[in-house]
Amino acid sequence: MKVIKIDQKDWDEGLGKLYDEFRLFGPVKNGDIHQFQPLTKGELPDLNFSNTRLSVKSAVYPQSQVMFEYNLDEKQEGHHIMKPASFDYPARALLGVRPCDAAGFLIAKKNFDNPDYRDPYWCESYEKTTLVGLACDSPSTNCFCTSVELGPYSEQGLDVLLVAVDGGFQAKVITEKGEALVTKAGWDKNGDEKVIEHQREKAEKRVNSAIETDKLAEKSSKDLFDAPFWEDMAFACLNCGTCTYSCPTCWCFDIQDENQEDQGIRMRNWDSCMSPLFTLEGSGHNPRPLKFHRVRQRFMHKLKYYLDKYEDGIMCVGCGRCINLCPVNIDIRKISSKMNNYQP
Repeated sequence: MKVIKIDQKDWDEGLGKLYDEFRLFGPVKNGDIHQFQPLTKGELPDLNFSNTRLSVKSAVYPQSQVMFEYNLDEKQEGHHIMKPASFDYPARALLGVRPCDAAGFLIAKKNFDNPDYRDPYWCESYEKTTLVGLACDSPSTNCFCTSVELGPYSEQGLDVLLVAVDGGFQAKVITEKGEALVTKAGWDKNGDEKVIEHQREKAEKRVNSAIETDKLAEKSSKDLFDAPFWEDMAFACLNCGTCTYSCPTCWCFDIQDENQEDQGIRMRNWDSCMSPLFTLEGSGHNPRPLKFHRVRQRFMHKLKYYLDKYEDGIMCVGCGRCINLCPVNIDIRKISSKMNNYQP
């Protein structure tokens, strides 16, 4: 690991060099919000933001993705053959990724790349991606990253961490992928790690929110499943799915075929456990027919099932998006507190 200094002029010039080798994504202001999107050549990311409305996960894991193409023409030789979509993903660099969102990729990786199953679509895309993070000096009131073993200057999942200073950035180069990117950009001035550490300490003190999880591991999943508070917790929920679509760690998808005459594609689309259709079976049976069943599943998965399976914290990076965006003010911190302190 090394620390470099990037002056604003060098930053602009370096990005120009990166367009030749990477497909660049970055935060762009759109009305009152910022969102990650591909940058056109010469376009600079707008790094003057608190956090993007949605996480950057869609750059690796698109909301809709073609898996196969197929042909149903029985008169054509080789009919009914399914042709897989290409895995030839271009190298891409995601600029200005908040540390919480970068950690979200590591949580998703446990699902998409493990000893039992390797999802080629997600893995090939992720492996071609370089993550250039942006330290968070002004956490929002609903950020609680420091209570999930992260922080506004966390390096987990990042290849480079940028720290904004007057006139440019100090940057930590964390991985070989990060080293290759800064070399290509021509950023090679020596930086000062003390500056980064000083700002990190101040930023961490600004995180005033927290989530209670210390007793969750010892709780019985059955006891929590049968707890009496779920209907009250779910009463206001609209099942709109905003919490799942905005979450950096939600990974569920649905698969569907779309046909036009004798041609078709098989694609997968983000799905939400908040939807009544999510668990609807072909027989017509739905094991989670009621709203509180679906709310319970979401929070049991995030806060208990994931913890039991991986023994590596909860399935949450503390970004606060689900709190900020929920139209009826359902708060994962309050539900976690209920679960954490529940006594059957």
